[in-house]
Amino acid sequence: MEKIKERLDRLRERMKENKVTVYVIPSSDCHESEYVCAHYRVREYLSGFTGSAGTLAVTMEEAGLWTDGRYFLQAEQQLQGTGIRLFRSGEPGVPKLQDYVKQKLSEGGKLGFDGRVMGAFRAEKLIEAAGEKGAETLVTEDLAGRIWADRPGIPDTRLYVLDLCYAGEDTKSRLARVRAEMEKAGADVHVLASLCDIAWLLNIRGGDIPCVPVVLSFLCMTKTACTWYVRERIVTEEIRQYLKECGIQIRDYEAVYEDLPGLTEGQKVLLDKKTVNYRLLTGISAGAEVIDGQNPTELMKAVKSETEIQNLKTAHLKEGIAFTRLMYWLKNQSGTETVTERSVVAYLDACRQEQEHCLGQSFATISAYGANGAVVHYSPTEESDAKIEPEGFLLVDAGGHYLEGTTDTTRTFVMGELSLEQKRMFTAVCRGNLNLAYARFLYGCTGYSLDILCREPLWQAGVDYKHGTGHGVGYLLNVHEGPNAFRWKLQGQERPAVLEAGMVTTDEPGIYMEGKYGIRTENELLCVKGENNAYGQFMEFEILTLVPIDLDGILPQEMTETERERLNDYHEKVYRTLAPHLTEEEREWLRVSTRRI
Repeated sequence: MEKIKERLDRLRERMKENKVTVYVIPSSDCHESEYVCAHYRVREYLSGFTGSAGTLAVTMEEAGLWTDGRYFLQAEQQLQGTGIRLFRSGEPGVPKLQDYVKQKLSEGGKLGFDGRVMGAFRAEKLIEAAGEKGAETLVTEDLAGRIWADRPGIPDTRLYVLDLCYAGEDTKSRLARVRAEMEKAGADVHVLASLCDIAWLLNIRGGDIPCVPVVLSFLCMTKTACTWYVRERIVTEEIRQYLKECGIQIRDYEAVYEDLPGLTEGQKVLLDKKTVNYRLLTGISAGAEVIDGQNPTELMKAVKSETEIQNLKTAHLKEGIAFTRLMYWLKNQSGTETVTERSVVAYLDACRQEQEHCLGQSFATISAYGANGAVVHYSPTEESDAKIEPEGFLLVDAGGHYLEGTTDTTRTFVMGELSLEQKRMFTAVCRGNLNLAYARFLYGCTGYSLDILCREPLWQAGVDYKHGTGHGVGYLLNVHEGPNAFRWKLQGQERPAVLEAGMVTTDEPGIYMEGKYGIRTENELLCVKGENNAYGQFMEFEILTLVPIDLDGILPQEMTETERERLNDYHEKVYRTLAPHLTEEEREWLRVSTRRI
């Protein structure tokens, strides 16, 4: 880890030159993206921590990394020997980043960060903390990026228009809907930086971020005009003509910073401080009024249309076939070949690529055997690639992009003998998953209302998992999409979202025993309308995911009769839907694997 220490020393030299006391490096790009292309992985370069969420703060004497419960074990391992202190966000006694910054800023000190990659919401909190100590700020310099000599460039990738048979609604209609929401908010201008929102609005996909088919760009709309700020060299004549027909003009990516002051002078500007960067916010004319609110597109894209829903069912059928074939292979491979975590990833990818319209992974596959399963977002490397033995658990969390939509599935496979404790934990996770999937609730509930249904079997056992129970899933977009989610407590900037018919949310309880094993079972749930009576509109879920839950890990006696019937009903649907697409041998195996208990 000497190279990490050397990099931090070089950063401190830059800090000293600029009289910076504390320098903060987030994980994001200029769009507050969860996943970023290699060019923007500055925090990873400086810390060695590869998780998707985390913020690094560096002083002249020390450095600290803040990350959430999904990454505690991974960060602890990857930070060893670097001298960087791990701050477990949300844990008792752990200071928030802004409190740490305030503590470390001496009177007359200076706070630094790159305003292009720091979200406006977070930036304002940091600047407020600095102001309380009378400290200056430097937000126009990428000090960390300057020391990265061989920093990767931004890739030039192919753009394509998503046909109406997949998108379900044309761009002109979507623009009109956004303008109607601007009118309601009293806004003259709308500034959009979220890449998935822009891709959804324009029905254009790309490949600037691995596993996320988006294009690095900004978009500004008025009541009559719309400008897309993008690297012009990657826009083909076909795309230009399409945009012209939609009433959209093109400007170069960086030109947004030049245009904003004039575009916003004397105007009311709608934006979401959670998704615009600080430089965009401060580039708005001082004579403008900022309306900080949720991007209208966020809720629009979360509520899937009937076309998208039918397509998603097709995507999940394809993913179900691929995942079930992986399970069949794992359960029936003769043992004559060595199976490792990485060969499992390769086999699943091969099964998925056999499906029509497959566009690849929707995120890097988690294939975690034994103790590796306790690392929530573990991904196997050449060095860590564990051999699968005929015992214990193999946790596989994976997803695919298809023209028909995006999938996200987790199954924990029983590879051999289990202890009674392991079976009890596996059964508790399954019970929690089914409790949520079969919930009935009145319209108006949010994911915060329902989360306990999933956790209750685990809480009864005195255990818990340090991640959310579920997240929204985009349509051929980011696998983690808001605003819908299942959580038991609010986190930072989150806004509770009412569960609407058409929303797709994951249901993924788990249990992670450090040094032993991990278990997670994940299905995607489609929110649908149920009975409407004197008490109001009842809502329900339809399970989209079609993959067996491994009965070798289930203790039927630990389940209620209702829970057993729920599992039987689900397995009946899995068999009925998948069987026609499998070979005779696979069908017979699936019949046994989905038997009634």
